[in-house]
Amino acid sequence: MAPDTNPNPEAARLDENRSPHAPWHRWGPYLSDRQWGTVREDYSADGSAWDYFPHDHARSRAYRWGEDGLFGFCDRHGLLCLSFALWNGKDPILKERLFGLTNAQGNHGEDVKECYFHEDGLPSHAYMRALYKYPQAAFPYDELVEVNGKRPVDEPEYELADTGVFDEERYFDVEVEYAKQSPDAIAMRLTVTNRGPDTAELVVMPHLWFRNTWSWSEDAPRPKLRQTEPGTVKAEHPRYGAMTWWCEGEPTLLFTENESNAERLFGEPNATPYVKDAFHATVVDGDETAVCPDGEGTKVAALIRVSLKPGESQRVRATLGFAMEPAPKADDLDALFATRKKEADAFYAALGPHVPEDPARVQRSAVAGLLWSKQHYRFVVHRWLDGDPTAPPPPASRLKGRDSDWRHLHADDVLSVPDKWEFSWFAAWDLAFQSVAYALVDPAFGKFQLTRLVEEAYLHPNGQMPAYEWAFGDANPPVHAWAAWRVYTIDRRITGVGDREFLERMFLKLLLNFTWWVNQKDQGGNNVFEGGFLGLDNIGVFDRNAALSDGSFVEQADGTSWMAMYCLDMFTIAVELAESDAAYEDLAAKFLDHFLYIAEAMNKLGSGTGLWDEDDGFFYDVLARPDGAHTQLRIRSIVGLIPLFASTTLEADRLERLPVCSERLEWFQRHLPDLMGNVASFVVPGQNDRRLLSVVDEKKLRRILARMLDEDEFLSPYGIRSLSKAHAEHPFELRLGGETASVDYEPGESRVGTFGGNSNWRGPVWFPLNFLIIEALQRLHYYHGDAFQVEMPTGSGHLVSLDEVAKELERRLLALFLDSDGQRPYWGGEAVYARPEWRNHLWFNEYFHGDTGRGLGASHQTGWTALVAKLVEQFYVTAYGGGG
Repeated sequence: MAPDTNPNPEAARLDENRSPHAPWHRWGPYLSDRQWGTVREDYSADGSAWDYFPHDHARSRAYRWGEDGLFGFCDRHGLLCLSFALWNGKDPILKERLFGLTNAQGNHGEDVKECYFHEDGLPSHAYMRALYKYPQAAFPYDELVEVNGKRPVDEPEYELADTGVFDEERYFDVEVEYAKQSPDAIAMRLTVTNRGPDTAELVVMPHLWFRNTWSWSEDAPRPKLRQTEPGTVKAEHPRYGAMTWWCEGEPTLLFTENESNAERLFGEPNATPYVKDAFHATVVDGDETAVCPDGEGTKVAALIRVSLKPGESQRVRATLGFAMEPAPKADDLDALFATRKKEADAFYAALGPHVPEDPARVQRSAVAGLLWSKQHYRFVVHRWLDGDPTAPPPPASRLKGRDSDWRHLHADDVLSVPDKWEFSWFAAWDLAFQSVAYALVDPAFGKFQLTRLVEEAYLHPNGQMPAYEWAFGDANPPVHAWAAWRVYTIDRRITGVGDREFLERMFLKLLLNFTWWVNQKDQGGNNVFEGGFLGLDNIGVFDRNAALSDGSFVEQADGTSWMAMYCLDMFTIAVELAESDAAYEDLAAKFLDHFLYIAEAMNKLGSGTGLWDEDDGFFYDVLARPDGAHTQLRIRSIVGLIPLFASTTLEADRLERLPVCSERLEWFQRHLPDLMGNVASFVVPGQNDRRLLSVVDEKKLRRILARMLDEDEFLSPYGIRSLSKAHAEHPFELRLGGETASVDYEPGESRVGTFGGNSNWRGPVWFPLNFLIIEALQRLHYYHGDAFQVEMPTGSGHLVSLDEVAKELERRLLALFLDSDGQRPYWGGEAVYARPEWRNHLWFNEYFHGDTGRGLGASHQTGWTALVAKLVEQFYVTAYGGGG
């Protein structure tokens, strides 16, 4: 392959392909890590997705809506899939997919029980690399289920490393790489290394198969895989025509059909003698009659047996879509991988010049995890509800059950998911944070994610945004206007041009969503909002998403703050659009009105009646009772910090170009001075004559920050906790309906499953809200300047500016992942991760222990925790000032 003289070829590819549908995006790591146990594969009467389609069925049962595999590639419609399988000679099943516990099996909910790392990647997916650590002993499936099932909620999870399977380094490192020669020519390279002290054998099986699209419709054509030469297969599909798959070394090729083994699953006759689990039957059970004898099918694998001495490595190469005359050569393929790896080095060097080695590793790994967490997501809800023509009708209960009022939703896209095993579906507010992280490396994809959620195929006709497939009708925090603005500003900084079309498109669709919030989530009609759990699961004294038995409801400080923030983000976007279209200034003025009324409602004084408590200097939820009484729920949680997010600044010269907004502010000042005086506003100029709109005025800001920066309350060595540590000694208690409920400080996994499943919001550090806190402090500093100083930590006497507070929080969050004397705090002191072959392979957990920093929840929740990549850039390269 000729050397490329372009110093940054990946940037050139992205410039040429500023669309998620462009050729370089046609193939990627879009294969799910888990399709079993998902809502879209659940056709049960009671909605028990985990029970209806368990892991034990996955190897034998054809999926309806997607596919899964080990670190696979597929086209953006998920029709043709490339992956691999492994067998160490001891496992009871062929290792074709990742294993984990269901929600009921884990003492802290569902959890993947594997050790794998997303190592590298380019946004075009011209290069991707991951590492899987495969034990040489039998994989301890039963032990993981049994021990976790016995552990109480106040004990940590029992992980794969705890079983001892990695002792004496008795495992294989399996490195998988993909490199594109061209948009439709993909090379796969597996490098298997024996880390153990003895010679060990392994079966390696590169896989190629078609997603089953023919069993659900009477007229769907069946694609075909057919062997044409030793080690060579022609793949024929009506959509893509013919492609050639090749595996080096002329290995034995095994063929079968991607059809369910109904006999094993249900005791019914099979439609074909050659079924989905034929490779397992052949390799593990030794049944050579299980595979097709004529070299055809819809699923193929190359059977390769390797024997490795201690420390020895062997490579297995395969290609899809390459020209076969002459056949690819190992040296040429290795040269392609070397070139793409060099291009990845250049891309990340340009992203973070002068960033030290370890933070640069953290940034690159976080981005790699984000890129690996793209997934082909197909879900046509009306078809799922009604059933397929060739299948029995679903139970009648589903027509009034989960997602039955989302019949319009029709998804067939590559979407960013929180992680592809634990949360292998899009989640609306997760996706907003992921889009901001994507903007750093691939703004076009970040923009696509946001615009897709507000298009007709997703957005409900009433304006509601779908939350996630477990309950599309849940309300996630409305952060999408913020995300749209941040993606816009980051993209503008990178490209030098603001994408007005994207911003306008988002704004107009978000008008519908904003209206839904105003009409549906202000039960009292008083500009104080509800919304349910709003992503904060167990943060309250009871399930905020459930109706209370006595008719009481919660007026939420966080729900109302999110709406105040929504107003200001829409105002900011409208002001930007008004620069070239004056009609948007009227809309800016409208959102200014909304904000002022919401802010006034939030800042009502009087103990027990408003969200602000003057005695405590903090915002609280309020319980509204049927008799009209109001009771503050005096839980000091991150709910009371979210009001900080509702702030924005405006330059003086831009304000002069907004006569309608200026006149509206003057009108409020003349006619409603009490309303204006109760919030920070444009009236008083700040640093460089900037103006500020904020829910919190200077006095309230100081009082909130005194709690937030108190190490005995919110300030952790690794960021801001979601619950004040003060509740460790002073739990909150509430008597309601004859029962007493309480909240005390829980810095890690919650011991109370109020919300069910992974109810974890009591005390840990979460990246998305910490990220928003940092940005809020930067905006407030942009107005107040260096003269506004606070103690950090509270009581220390050490005075710093708000910008310095933000910088210190960035430092603490980054410290979770950085190597300090051979330890990374998120490891939680686990010795295995500090070993030489482990220490530089990183995970990005869902959340982090509020005291120790230990990574908790989903181990590969690269979605919103990938914001660490943006923090690396801010801390070492740029400063936020509203410009990206």
